[in-house]
Amino acid sequence: MTYVMCMLMLGLVLGLVVIASNPSPYFAALGLVVVSGMGCGVLVGHGAPFLSLVLFLIYLGGMLVVFAYSAALAAEPYPEMLGSRPVALNAGGYLLGVVVAGSFFWGGWFADTWPVVDELVEFFLLRADVGGVGMMYQMGGPMLVLTAWALLLALFVVLEVCRGASRGCLRAV
Repeated sequence: MTYVMCMLMLGLVLGLVVIASNPSPYFAALGLVVVSGMGCGVLVGHGAPFLSLVLFLIYLGGMLVVFAYSAALAAEPYPEMLGSRPVALNAGGYLLGVVVAGSFFWGGWFADTWPVVDELVEFFLLRADVGGVGMMYQMGGPMLVLTAWALLLALFVVLEVCRGASRGCLRAV
């Protein structure tokens, strides 16, 4: 299981490098899908399959909206890929930064400190992720409402920006 978790974490880091180094929205959206899949795999490995499923569905829905907006705003006939020179240089720089940061924190890293949530399953009445979701909705109700209003405001802002300079409120002065 440790090897699977290491591979999922490696895929997560490499997907983040693809997102950060790629200027084309098409391949960055593909990197987002890979990163969300790897992150949800890490959650499944730690014993939270329900939370992983919910987050994966939410991430895919959000990324679909982001991809549609970015594809509509930046229609490139020949987008740059990971094989092109500037993108490869950016990716190499980011990977070098990851290696330097990893070597800085390497002394306190142990693979044995990855406990799974359901190790003591005989003593549990509920799974950890289901109980956590119930607690989140019980204790975080006002924050959920505030977040919904913020997302609605962000939607209106994006729609106003995408409408254009001739018809929207953003005009050249």
